[in-house]
Amino acid sequence: MKAKRKIIVPTPEEDMAINAGIDADPDTYELSDAEFAELKPMRGRPRGSGKKVQMTVRFDADVIDAFKSTGTGWQTRMNDALREWLGNQNAT
Repeated sequence: MKAKRKIIVPTPEEDMAINAGIDADPDTYELSDAEFAELKPMRGRPRGSGKKVQMTVRFDADVIDAFKSTGTGWQTRMNDALREWLGNQNAT
């Protein structure tokens, strides 16, 4: 179940302060309506390398938990561990 997010809208005074900060920053500016209309939204995930194969596989829960506990990128680390195992098998 997804947690509902509470959106906090800035007060008019906070909005004015934000815009004043934007105006004072020499590295940025607000886009005109025409410039904003030219922007193209990004859709979906970036394309991958095309070398990966999606499949369903079952692992013991403790194995998955161990990899997940290492944080973001756990699937890549799991892939690397399997690749290292393959390398060790070919070496013997």
